[in-house]
Amino acid sequence: MKSATLRFWVRGDIDGFFGLFVDNLLQLLLILTLCPLAAGIPAGFVVSTILPGAAVSILAGNLFYAWQARRLMRAEGRADVTGLPYGINTPSLVAYIFLIMGPVHRETGDPMLAWKAGLAACFLSGVMELAGAFAGDWLRRNTPRAALLASLAGVAITFIAMGFVFQIFASPAVALIPMLLIVAAYASKTRLPFGIPGGLAAVLVGVMLAWALRAVGYGDLPALPPVPALGFHPPQWHGGSLLEFLSGPEAWKYLSIIIPMGLFNVIGSLQCLESAEAAGDRYATRSSLAVNGAGSLLAALCGSAFPTTIYIGHPGWKNMGARAGYSVLNGVVVSALCMAGAVGLVLRVMPLEATLGIVLWIGLIILAQAFQETPREHALAIGLGLIPSLAAWALLLIETSLRVAGMSLAEAAGRFGADLYIHGVFALNQGFLLSSMVLASILVHVIERQFRRAAAWCAAAALLSATGLIHAWRLGPAGLENHFGFWAAPEFALAYLAGAGVFLGFACLEAAKQVKGPR
Repeated sequence: MKSATLRFWVRGDIDGFFGLFVDNLLQLLLILTLCPLAAGIPAGFVVSTILPGAAVSILAGNLFYAWQARRLMRAEGRADVTGLPYGINTPSLVAYIFLIMGPVHRETGDPMLAWKAGLAACFLSGVMELAGAFAGDWLRRNTPRAALLASLAGVAITFIAMGFVFQIFASPAVALIPMLLIVAAYASKTRLPFGIPGGLAAVLVGVMLAWALRAVGYGDLPALPPVPALGFHPPQWHGGSLLEFLSGPEAWKYLSIIIPMGLFNVIGSLQCLESAEAAGDRYATRSSLAVNGAGSLLAALCGSAFPTTIYIGHPGWKNMGARAGYSVLNGVVVSALCMAGAVGLVLRVMPLEATLGIVLWIGLIILAQAFQETPREHALAIGLGLIPSLAAWALLLIETSLRVAGMSLAEAAGRFGADLYIHGVFALNQGFLLSSMVLASILVHVIERQFRRAAAWCAAAALLSATGLIHAWRLGPAGLENHFGFWAAPEFALAYLAGAGVFLGFACLEAAKQVKGPR
């Protein structure tokens, strides 16, 4: 294929842009809302310092992954290559605000110290991601595809799809028609009049519905956010503030949170690369993870406390027809909004509900891919791998319900009894991405009668349990807490070790049959 036919911008990039833009916008709105509420950081400081720092990392990463896609297009002579989606890491965002920045602010009353603690967490997470770039290829070679895709599918159907489904059906007047338009356009692959992309058409319909309903006085609509004060907020260098905090004793107090979140980011990125390969685009592991880590380092040095990551959803954007241009457009638009202090202004013009159908569709595509791009006999392993994510989602609903009722998890945990085995929910929630991979890998190797490999995964699970990376928990006044250290979850460690012994026994039986041979 001639390079002239490898266009940088195609019609599907418009749809891809809206999907990725909504993802990034949600994270920016969370930062704008949660930093003042949970960590005492003034909203003005968030707008002038944190968001511009985030903008630099988002722009740099999006430009790299667009260039990477173009390079793959030229190398393979294909026009259907889709760049990796990229943005702020949602789990780390929430964890760093509530488990690091919030506690520092409560202990010291100093919002700037809380911000510096976030910078350190982001920086150390980036260091871990960079280190993970050198082990990534080995992990991908030795982990079944079903295990990598199952954990992503679990996140897709719970934390991506379900939350937005609730929001869509809570505002049907604005959100349901755009969602149905998305489903109709993408599932049927019907070309709309004048070649309008389905995502753009859905957003336009949603915007028109929202403004028309407000004009006639329809009251059951989300409230308009306040008009933000616009201005130019360029990113600034904050390496000095970061170094000041890293050289103090507080910097290493939260390693028990930073290390598992960094590991979570590395594993999640590997799963995204496997998902992209299953969709037809094989990207180099080392460079992809290295730039991912470098983005987090850049964010911390420029004032953002929140690491970046490769997003799940590559197959969804590829299905929409997005290529490389959507990534560049997303980076430019998000950066411009952050540096202009205009993040809140977008929601006054474009209601979030009008765009959620795109994100829902991406979640469905990821779930479908887990079953479609793996051997049919591995479907059982994918089903098993979904369970930890479902447990984590269940715990989120439980915690939200208790908070609304004015109770804490610590107060209510003893009251569930046999109605809900809440301790099992706790155990599956802790390190759910890792436990999803482990359980799915074990079952894949059992299905393939590779019992020694299943035993090896059981041994790995025993080690992860013993160190607290999976299944280990403590219940404190603030809710469920991680529990890291030697022999953190002994019951699980011993059970997995016993399981390894069982599988080795099966391996011996299998070997004996092969030696004996048919009579």
